[in-house]
Amino acid sequence: MSSISTAAVVTPGSFLTLHYRLSGPAGDIINTFDDKPATLSLGTGELSPAVEQRLIGLAEGAHATFELPAGEAFGERNVEMQQWVARKLLTQIGDPDEPYAIGDVIQFPTPDGTGSYAGAVIESNATAVRFDFNHPLAGQPVTFEVKLIGVL
Repeated sequence: MSSISTAAVVTPGSFLTLHYRLSGPAGDIINTFDDKPATLSLGTGELSPAVEQRLIGLAEGAHATFELPAGEAFGERNVEMQQWVARKLLTQIGDPDEPYAIGDVIQFPTPDGTGSYAGAVIESNATAVRFDFNHPLAGQPVTFEVKLIGVL
């Protein structure tokens, strides 16, 4: 007597264990293939909706690569997401001796204090630092590679 088992398939709300890589024209932004796998739940905002859509229907054990056109994965770049922050405020919320070099990524607390968000330094002067709060891959084509280890 033999039993036939079928691999679990990703559906909206699935809990996943996976390795994944998100990269743009300049290279990898996230890559878990050389480290421990990630665990996440679909629909909770851990991945962009466009990236999550690529996972729906994949079976446990699948290894796939998807090319997403510019702007699809993380939206278009929004100039309003580039903001000047006074050095006085930066001193209050962080290290007063931080030099804030162009390209540095700084974590900011959310207004309610329960989370954080990141901004990349794009310009500075004596009184303020300009941050880009767009996702690093906003407005760019994205390659999404995934290896599904487990699907619940």
